[in-house]
Amino acid sequence: MPLLAKTVAGVLVCYCVYCFLLFFMQRSILFPRNQIPTPASGDVLGKIPDLKKIWLKIGDGRVEAWFLPPPAKPEAALVPAVIFAHGNGELIDYWPVMLRNFARMGIGLLLVEYPGYGRSSGTPTQESLTHTFVAAYDALVAQEKVDPKRIILFGRSVGGGAVCALALQRPAAALILMSTFTSVQSMASKFLVPKFLVRDPFYNLKVVRQYRGPVLVIHGRHDRIIPFEHGAKLHKAARNSTLITYDAGHNDCPPDWNQFWKDIALFLADNELV
Repeated sequence: MPLLAKTVAGVLVCYCVYCFLLFFMQRSILFPRNQIPTPASGDVLGKIPDLKKIWLKIGDGRVEAWFLPPPAKPEAALVPAVIFAHGNGELIDYWPVMLRNFARMGIGLLLVEYPGYGRSSGTPTQESLTHTFVAAYDALVAQEKVDPKRIILFGRSVGGGAVCALALQRPAAALILMSTFTSVQSMASKFLVPKFLVRDPFYNLKVVRQYRGPVLVIHGRHDRIIPFEHGAKLHKAARNSTLITYDAGHNDCPPDWNQFWKDIALFLADNELV
């Protein structure tokens, strides 16, 4: 066999082995749960007394969620609520303090863990996340004084995939997508992997195209993990979209939380959600 043919054959064999390994390792890359230390839940729960722990029954296991209600009001009016899905290298423990402004704005907040993350059982996949967030949604609308017509879905990074999958299953008053990809398949090219090998595709762009409610897309202009073009494409595809860009990368977005809350408040007010 000529040297060139041997070289090409060797490269093809190596590439096939590489694709084979990535096919089985991709979920540990997309969901690096074993690399995240799990703090004691009391570390956060003790700081925010109103935070309520909810266990969601998912198959033979259970997944943790935390609900932070807004301050009690004398009137009997129903309140809007946010379902939040975090990034792939995070836990719900990281977010109550950062997102408690929702409660101060009169909005309930439900933080949903991923199967296999933290104190939750199971294995994270697109299917298991979808089941979990559907169960979380149903538990949220069952909460006293939560307005089922004003449920806002908020996802960060891979969490955008979780809430987009939920939007196909349950009605949502608005979508907030921060540092989110158009699909996992669109990210596969970074690893030189054929799209058909992606096991959890999360077709966010397809969901956004058919979603009829308002969409807020937030993205850092210097994001090297999920490039800004993903946010731009999501914004362009949505029927009713607002795009907010920050001078930030991926993990430092938003760079200014005061500005972030002003932007969130304006979006919610413009769409009569508060």
